[in-house]
Amino acid sequence: MGWGKMFFTVVITFSAALITYNILISANASFKQEFPGPSSAKRLFSQDPIIKMPLERSNNNNNNKKRLFHTAVTSSDSVYNTWQCRIMYYWFKKFKDEPNSEMGGFTRILHSGKSDRFMDEIPTFVAQPLPSGMDQGYIVLNRPWAFVQWLQQAQIEEDYILMSEPDHVIVKPIPNLSKDGLGAAFPFFYIEPKKYESVLRKFFPQQNGPITDIDPIGNSPVIVSKEALKKIAPTWMNVSLAMKKDPEADKAFGWVLEMYAYAVASALHNVGNVLHKEFMIQPPWDTEIGKAFIIHYTYGCDYDMKGKMTYGKIGEWRFDKRSYDNTWPPKNLSLPPPGVPESVVTLVKMVNEATANIPNWGS
Repeated sequence: MGWGKMFFTVVITFSAALITYNILISANASFKQEFPGPSSAKRLFSQDPIIKMPLERSNNNNNNKKRLFHTAVTSSDSVYNTWQCRIMYYWFKKFKDEPNSEMGGFTRILHSGKSDRFMDEIPTFVAQPLPSGMDQGYIVLNRPWAFVQWLQQAQIEEDYILMSEPDHVIVKPIPNLSKDGLGAAFPFFYIEPKKYESVLRKFFPQQNGPITDIDPIGNSPVIVSKEALKKIAPTWMNVSLAMKKDPEADKAFGWVLEMYAYAVASALHNVGNVLHKEFMIQPPWDTEIGKAFIIHYTYGCDYDMKGKMTYGKIGEWRFDKRSYDNTWPPKNLSLPPPGVPESVVTLVKMVNEATANIPNWGS
């Protein structure tokens, strides 16, 4: 029994070392040098081959069978990420088993490298962070690396994955929006492949296709098949690291760099996406819930007491997640004044319901 445990430990340690070694090699490899022609592109991804995804058969006999997807959210162990994850998971559980839902399991991918006290509350996979200094202060680079580890090591029953984020609040049951071998993704107005074609060609060479093959997406929210994501994730990681190392790409893409990297990786593997504008809304710019499935509260919501938005200026009433970057939001936040859009009112009410019902909130 002792020898079995020792052998298992050695195997896990060796595997982790090998993966870390591959990351280090990838980070130090120049994409520009490796992309002069098709043969060198093939060498670059020799362990991560570029395979065209087959279309799903539309005439199969399982058209009425649910296509469950697993929801995965990456997170650090900061208070800021943790309170958002707890609220996100609360609403996931609320809608998981409702009609029209194809929501399966849930995993918080914790890339701190160690367990925390919320492991029993939220299903969690502990991933190792990137080696010290490799993220260059851009902590989001841990996201693709965390997904690589989770996909390689975890037992995932569902055939599809929804990549989500801590600051997502689910507002209704989510069906599997992917179809015919295509992913389902939200189009971001600020992801503009055509505008940055000269930069992106370092990572998506001419021979891979037109720049329009790169969808205007990030990695979240995206529903994609598990097998496709297993191929995309290592490429997403490598492209993210290479972009961060490239001064021109780093300057051009800034805080959305890993979003561009995912879009490129998806295109390199010929995985297209159906773009769903109704996938989520982003208050305060989107004022109604409409057909949306998710509220993404990335922007601050500032209003005067007459319900007029004062964006760019702290309002008399405000809700901004960044106000709680190192502390828990209190229970029973004040509701917006009359005249504030439905999307903002709904968001605050949903945050309040979650904090009122999650055990030991704020402790």
